[in-house]
Amino acid sequence: MANELDELTGTVNEQGRDINVIEKQIPAKVGVGSTIFEIFLWFPLIIPGLIFLFMKISARNYLKALQQKIQHNASQIDNYLEQRVIILQNVVGIVEKSIDLDKDVMKSVAMFRGGVHPTEETRNEVSGQLDQALSNVRIAFEAYPDLKAHRSLADAMQQNSYLQKEITAAREVYNDTVLRWNQDIFAWPTKAIVAAKAGYTTRIPFTASRETKEQARAKFF
Repeated sequence: MANELDELTGTVNEQGRDINVIEKQIPAKVGVGSTIFEIFLWFPLIIPGLIFLFMKISARNYLKALQQKIQHNASQIDNYLEQRVIILQNVVGIVEKSIDLDKDVMKSVAMFRGGVHPTEETRNEVSGQLDQALSNVRIAFEAYPDLKAHRSLADAMQQNSYLQKEITAAREVYNDTVLRWNQDIFAWPTKAIVAAKAGYTTRIPFTASRETKEQARAKFF
């Protein structure tokens, strides 16, 4: 039998293909067959129905706990974002004393001085704004060699690089938990039935902004 996907004879897109995360929540649904299945478990004996009832209770508790885990993972990302804001404020303060920093950078920093409390919808936007502000600081850092000798500034930039790696790792953990949720709410019969009755939907994983993707394609050297 031939391979369904054959890398030697199959169709190849030599131009490549860009991918995007689809911003769509799919509700968990079950059909009438699930209802018939549940009714059937209660007849002619009551024991199978009771067993399945306890299974549904367990599944409900599991999904509630998984929701809390998703919230916890999202909170971890927010914590790292807030730390980046603090570092950004310190970096700008140091640079501003040494050179006439671009006013747009100062405006970007001022937006975050009240604290970072992003929602699931704005978390990517806040992260992108931080990246842009730090990019402007980095340009100034490279343009003025004297700044490189400033120990505090060098330490702050190093901390920023570390936090960016932590944010990337935290996003991966968040996406893994979201993937588990998206799979589990369709796991028939127990979890799917519980999810459908609770009105649960799939969740959207982390997505990079268009600007971030364009920067990733740029030539760095």
